[in-house]
Amino acid sequence: MRAIYVNIKCELGKAYAVADAAVQQVDEASEVYSTSGEYDLLVKCYLEDDADIGRFVTERLQTLPGVKDTFTLITFKAFN
Repeated sequence: MRAIYVNIKCELGKAYAVADAAVQQVDEASEVYSTSGEYDLLVKCYLEDDADIGRFVTERLQTLPGVKDTFTLITFKAFN
């Protein structure tokens, strides 16, 4: 499994609805945080090693109602 982080910019007034939809509809989403700044939410997702990250983001996250834009961070190694 690999972790990716997706920043989500929401339509005005839709951040809580988008967060709820991500939690309820996206099984790969392990954590959803509200944030300040350019983006409204940060979603941590765990994908299978062979998963198509671009397809996952465009088909599973960008299509949630109220999502305006995304910015994806791909992680390489976790340091404990």
